[in-house]
Amino acid sequence: MATADISKSSPPLKDELDIVIPTIRNLDFLEMWRPFFQPYHLIIVQDGDPSKVIKVPEGFDYELYNRNDINKILGPKSSCISFKDSACRCFGYMVSKKKYIFTIDDDCFVAKDPTGKEINALEQHIKNLLTPSTPFFFNTLYDPYREGADFVRGYPFSLREGAPTAVSHGLWLNIPDYDAPTQLVKPRERNTRYVDAVMTIPKGTLFPMCGMNLAFNRELIGPAMYFGLMGDGQPIGRYDDMWAGWCTKVICDHLGLGIKTGLPYIWHSKASNPFVNLKKEYKGIYWQEELIPFFQSATLSKDATTVQKCYLELSKQVKAKLGKVDDYFNKLADAMVTWVEAWDELNPSAGGSTGVTNGSAK
Repeated sequence: MATADISKSSPPLKDELDIVIPTIRNLDFLEMWRPFFQPYHLIIVQDGDPSKVIKVPEGFDYELYNRNDINKILGPKSSCISFKDSACRCFGYMVSKKKYIFTIDDDCFVAKDPTGKEINALEQHIKNLLTPSTPFFFNTLYDPYREGADFVRGYPFSLREGAPTAVSHGLWLNIPDYDAPTQLVKPRERNTRYVDAVMTIPKGTLFPMCGMNLAFNRELIGPAMYFGLMGDGQPIGRYDDMWAGWCTKVICDHLGLGIKTGLPYIWHSKASNPFVNLKKEYKGIYWQEELIPFFQSATLSKDATTVQKCYLELSKQVKAKLGKVDDYFNKLADAMVTWVEAWDELNPSAGGSTGVTNGSAK
């Protein structure tokens, strides 16, 4: 099949993509990424103490926002942005004016493929996003749009056009993205398996989205990429990316959009403290037994023709059904509405809650 045309003469999507990085520390890790990231614009969202000065290596084009900036820009609506948690990264999605977003954590380094070649993670994400997905019928050769692959015998010709790709979900070598109980029983486990594959997550199937190596089409799915209420003052943490992933998957299924997972890999350098993680996660581990069935059964109306409309419908269902699980979900449902309102205020020409269709409702 034809692959995405990525020119070698200039960085792909140079003027159409922002790199969003949440951080509490100096961004020395960017030196390793300089060959791949320097041509692009960075949006740095500073977590924690706004008086702390974050140092960025010279030569990068960036804008940096701390909590004071968030409060100033959003006013009372800043309540929807988490504090002292990497969930604050979603503010960067909101203020970006580009079509595509790539977000990465500051403990993620450049990985190498089995031949020893450094992996340009951003380039692979762009390839994933610029080629269609296949959410309606699984191709056993995985992504048929990759070079050297195609649709296998028996794949319906009527579905070979595929669906627009909204999200590219990358993976990690070295430190696995485990929950605290698994960290505790497997403290020395490392992911050394490099699987050379990209696949579309089938329609109707949820997945645990990890935000440390993630790219998406902001115009197609941006308003659904809300990382929730986590961290300071909240009863839960480390479920920010997963919440966004569950919401996004339900909406992508409804609008006929695709999500890919697999390549690219990054090198996750540092394991977080499992005991601290357990304190953040323990309610989420309990609650997710209610959350997963909720998202598996969630349906959206035919009137929900934009991401914003879908998200507002979903917020009502969160309040009605998950509010019974814990009052936290009533607060979260209200924050989801505030998020969409703030998004539309900062992005008035992006379709809005009553504007252009992002996809076709199924």
